Amino acid sequence: MDTISWNDFEKVEIRVGKIVEARVFEEARIPAYKLHIDFGPEIGMRKSSAQITKLYSVEELPGKLIVGVVNFPKKQIGPFMSECLVTGFHNENGDVALCVPDKEVPLGAKLC
Repeated sequence: MDTISWNDFEKVEIRVGKIVEARVFEEARIPAYKLHIDFGPEIGMRKSSAQITKLYSVEELPGKLIVGVVNFPKKQIGPFMSECLVTGFHNENGDVALCVPDKEVPLGAKLC
C-alpha cells in the first residue's frame, strides 16, 4: 500500500449527497444505474453511473444518502457523462455495497 500525505488527502473532495433520481443504464455493458445526486447548494446536482444493481433496486435508491468524490474529472461512459464517483465496498461476492453515513448530515458535508 502506498502512503500519501495529509495534503494529498485534503485534495480529495469526499462529500455527502442524496440520490434524487435513479434509472437503469440500458446502454451499459456491465449492469449499472444512472444516478442524479444532490450535493447541496455549494456543489449542486451531479450525475454518476454506479454498478450497484446486485444489492440495490432502482426503486429504493431515491432519497438514499451516499458518499461521493466530486472533484475527479468528468468521465464519458458510453453515451453518459459521469460527473462524480459514488463510493462503496465489494462484498465477498464482488457486489458493491454503498458507503453511506449512518446519521443525517447536511448535503455537501465534507468527509473529515
